[in-house]
Amino acid sequence: MKLLILGGTADARHLAGALHQMQPTLELVYSVAGLVRQPQVPATVVSGGFSQFGGLSTYCKAHKISGIVNATHPFSITMGDHALEACKELGLNYWRFLRPQWQQQAGDDWRFFTNTNALLSTLAGYQRTLLTVGQVSAEELALLGSNQQIWLRTAVQPKHTLPTNVTWIKAIGPFAEVDELALLKQHQIEAIACKNSGGSSTEAKLAAARAVKIPVLMLQRPATTGPVEEDFDTLISHLNTWCETTMISYTANRTPTHKGLYHE
Repeated sequence: MKLLILGGTADARHLAGALHQMQPTLELVYSVAGLVRQPQVPATVVSGGFSQFGGLSTYCKAHKISGIVNATHPFSITMGDHALEACKELGLNYWRFLRPQWQQQAGDDWRFFTNTNALLSTLAGYQRTLLTVGQVSAEELALLGSNQQIWLRTAVQPKHTLPTNVTWIKAIGPFAEVDELALLKQHQIEAIACKNSGGSSTEAKLAAARAVKIPVLMLQRPATTGPVEEDFDTLISHLNTWCETTMISYTANRTPTHKGLYHE
């Protein structure tokens, strides 16, 4: 049995570790874009996507994948759609893990947006801003004012030359609240732009914004297709049951031969 984990998140790494402990005979394949760092997981790591293998369906057939767990970033839609289509085509089991969204607390000043352009257009009304929405195109940056001072924080270097009023900060979470607070005060940040990613790795900026009473312009999550599980322990339980049930079914369909050997 082989289970493909679509990763690139802390959730996916924790999932691989938990499954390896519970089902040590289950072979794990872990997919990652490979843009930031190579993960340390108890699995065969596939880096760079599946186009190099002729597509996800082709890879799954060639490597006899039994099921796919999509544990990518909550804003990663394309990969999830491809995975769901491949599972339907090949008759594979599919699970989607989505960590819970952040919830607004007392003292928060959150402004919600459904698309990046609207968010950036509103952000143009502030003079000193922290932009943490991932990669931003040159066209999107053009929506911001040329007189603004913008700090763009991403884990991967921007794909294009940034305007002189944009300063790139390379950083990878998890972030501590004390450090986020110091960053906001150092640059006199007036507003933060982010995605509602959920999780603990990058939520410290929200607490820091609350402390200094600045608004957070938040991009809402896109719609998700297919089944979704938001509780990590419940997902692990489902996967564990699937492994045991599948193994029992596999064993029952084998015919004993002499000396304890089996054939299909």
